[in-house]
Amino acid sequence: MDVANAVRARHSCRAFLDRPVPEAELREILEIAARAPSGGNLQPWHVYALTGTALAELKATVSDKLESGEREKGDYVIYPPKLWEPLRRRRREAGALRYAALGVGREENGEQLLKEMNFAFFGAPVGLFFCIDRRVGPPQWSDLGMYMQTLMLLAVERGLATCPQEIWSVWPQTVARITGMPEELMLFAGMSLGYEDTASPMNSYRTPREPLESFVTFIGFD
Repeated sequence: MDVANAVRARHSCRAFLDRPVPEAELREILEIAARAPSGGNLQPWHVYALTGTALAELKATVSDKLESGEREKGDYVIYPPKLWEPLRRRRREAGALRYAALGVGREENGEQLLKEMNFAFFGAPVGLFFCIDRRVGPPQWSDLGMYMQTLMLLAVERGLATCPQEIWSVWPQTVARITGMPEELMLFAGMSLGYEDTASPMNSYRTPREPLESFVTFIGFD
């Protein structure tokens, strides 16, 4: 598979098969992804990979906390307050596609159901957490994002699917307890990884992309 096709094929998978991912294959794509660029070659990423009993413990713990109404606070705000256009429209359109695939409207407990599915890693056999040292700045956050994107494209090449999940940033204490993550690291995002359930309605849609002219300005071209 070439890079262009991998980019086109990558999507946020929200339903996975109950099929384990070979550890050797996971190790390889995590290692190759470290060829992603980083300013000054700082390579600021830290990754925790969970499966089996560790993943089950985490999911059960968060499920219990949700049921009891317990909450934690993340270290950053995922979306800007009072989201403006066209960003607001794009987010609403993406949400509408998810609720339609669920067959349940947002006002009909769809939002809660999606939240529960997120915190169950959509049934994926591997849960990844991406962390970064609290002392670094926005440039290193972008480095971490490039690592994650590289990893997701490598997964596509191997027949695997992923779903990046910033929503996991709201459970920093719980994730730290399960993973042993030290205080100096900040939880940025989680990611589901496994084999896609192609029969699920949750994987039947694709979010649209804006036309090139809406975000690129060409200067000096004939």
